[in-house]
Amino acid sequence: MDVVKEIIQSSAIGPLSFGYKSAVLILFGLIVSILLIMLALLLSHGANLTFHYGY
Repeated sequence: MDVVKEIIQSSAIGPLSFGYKSAVLILFGLIVSILLIMLALLLSHGANLTFHYGY
């Protein structure tokens, strides 16, 4: 946990208030979790997808 605190203090959000730090970390976690869910869905249903390229 000390390593995570040190990384946050050394980053661009280090001097911000606790509320802004929390908001940034929640937003980052939300984006990462959405990407992981999208990857899981693509891996599980990717064989059934059809792609159409054209104009």
